[in-house]
Amino acid sequence: MSEKTEIGAEPKPSLVNVTHVVYALHALSLLIGITTAATIIGAFVFGMPSIIAVIINYLKRGAARGTFLESHFRWQIRTFWFGLLWCLIGGFLFVTFIGIPLAVVVFIAAGLWVIYRIARGWLALRHRRPMYTNP
Repeated sequence: MSEKTEIGAEPKPSLVNVTHVVYALHALSLLIGITTAATIIGAFVFGMPSIIAVIINYLKRGAARGTFLESHFRWQIRTFWFGLLWCLIGGFLFVTFIGIPLAVVVFIAAGLWVIYRIARGWLALRHRRPMYTNP
């Protein structure tokens, strides 16, 4: 039997914990990028913690439907895919050689953007607030 959740329904505590774990996995990838030779955005997109986190997002987002956590799952998934997009754009610029300075700017900006997205999302989750992508 499947339960239909209403908009604004209270999520299960275990799902809130899963959402915290996903933010923690993303944060671990960021930490790896900051403390190693990898770039922040490279470690975020290609690091195992973030890849595991995005897989968990896809597996659990159906359970979050109708709760404030739904917006967090969407926020995390979009952060990952847009991070990958910016990483690919930076990589393309880097291999053109002429675009190396611009590629470095793209990598730095994308890294800072990902840090912002993970921090903002995790803080909102801590306060049990949804993520509004369109104000």
